[in-house]
Amino acid sequence: MNRPSYGSDDPIAAHATPLAESALAVIRSSGPGCIDLVANLFSRPKALREAPGNTIVHGWIQNSRGEKVDEVLLSVFRSPRSYTGEDAVDISCHGGIATARSVLQCLLDGGFRQALPGEFTFRAFMNGKLDLTRSESVVELIEAKTDESRRHALDRLSGALESEIKAIKEELVHALAATELFLDYSEDDGVSGIAEDGLALDSENSDTIPMAAAEAAGLMPDRPRIEQALRDLETLAASYRIEKLYRDGALVAIAGRPNAGKSSLFNRLIKEERSIVTDIPGTTRDYIEAWISLEGIPVRLVDTAGLRHAEDPIEQMGVERSRSILQTADLILFLVDGKGGFQDADVTLLQEYQSEALWQNRKAPPILVVWNKVDVAPLAEHGLRNALPVFAVSAKTGIGIPELAHAMKAALEENTAPAGLQQRSTVAGESQGRAAVGIASERQKALVDRAVAALREALQLADSHAPLDLIAPELRDAVEALGEITGEVSTAEILETMFSRFCVGK
Repeated sequence: MNRPSYGSDDPIAAHATPLAESALAVIRSSGPGCIDLVANLFSRPKALREAPGNTIVHGWIQNSRGEKVDEVLLSVFRSPRSYTGEDAVDISCHGGIATARSVLQCLLDGGFRQALPGEFTFRAFMNGKLDLTRSESVVELIEAKTDESRRHALDRLSGALESEIKAIKEELVHALAATELFLDYSEDDGVSGIAEDGLALDSENSDTIPMAAAEAAGLMPDRPRIEQALRDLETLAASYRIEKLYRDGALVAIAGRPNAGKSSLFNRLIKEERSIVTDIPGTTRDYIEAWISLEGIPVRLVDTAGLRHAEDPIEQMGVERSRSILQTADLILFLVDGKGGFQDADVTLLQEYQSEALWQNRKAPPILVVWNKVDVAPLAEHGLRNALPVFAVSAKTGIGIPELAHAMKAALEENTAPAGLQQRSTVAGESQGRAAVGIASERQKALVDRAVAALREALQLADSHAPLDLIAPELRDAVEALGEITGEVSTAEILETMFSRFCVGK
């Protein structure tokens, strides 16, 4: 039996909604002959076959013996006006595991093949409905953990990144064409717009020199255009870390001495009672975690065990686990018990967190010192080293929590986004009037980095007066890298690897 492949045009079907008890379930189908195949299993075959695209037909799905399986609504899509660009039928049946499985089995028995992961979106890409950046954003949208994550993914799904990449690529194609025209030029031909009477313009001093000398000296035509493209691509590359923050989230650890109020702060931030709160030190013996949205950033918040040498071996295991959590944290909230004030143990722990030995091969995360119980103990004077920010809160009453949340977001973004991440401008220098669109996948980042490296090499060669026949291949490599981002240049292996990460039915 042949292994199914992404390149086939078999009619395919799959669950588009999770197998669970629910009001409705959707089974998606697509491919040549899709409508006729579903009609063979439908109680009103003529109505389905004659239905225009973007209409709904009511009836029953029947098995091969003509027995009714479920009452359904069929959403009919005719090529090319469908998600995949092919004829397609979405079957809305009653929710429930048994019903949804039975309807899909009818389709598989009736000539459909089980879709591969991401195969519907793969077909949308192959049929020109989506480029690769928009295809990847489908997964991002499904996996978005916060509304802000969803908005970032939706920007890419709407084509913002595709448009940005294509605009930069167009500038580079223009510069590459001019460069190759220089290479093909002979002094007897005369090239309009680039040189007159066999002379080329030296952009450094506005002098005209013989074309042959310009070519040999690596005088790059349209250099300002290439330099602008490089700046735009560097900004795109820098956006990856902040987009990754909104896509994958951050780990925030609540640390401090026992009984400082860590569990109370944890419960306050997640807005439910998850951690046990008592006056007895060492209540939290293992870390407890929950996902929250921190002003749009997905945050895995972890309440760690109080850091001390514990006689109880179980509590000591919890302390060691807490240390391992701290070593992977993106942000640490260090709690100080306001009633007791800053103790020598607090200073010792903070010094440990700031030491390079603890973090080994990574940069130490930002630390926010949180003075807890400010409702009964106002913030006292302190002499913390390195000017660590201190925030006065009451985990019990909520005083200072909004300010702390805002500071947490700012610290995560500042620690993630490289300096200089700002709006891009057009070649003419006019602001586009919007925040720069970002890249969110490792594949996109690697290709942008490749294009950046190629343009830097091209400019360095030009600065060293290398001949244009050494510069042109670098420009061509940059153009090809941008083409791979959108999918204009791709291989079957790359596409299969990318789409296999999708869920079945998407």
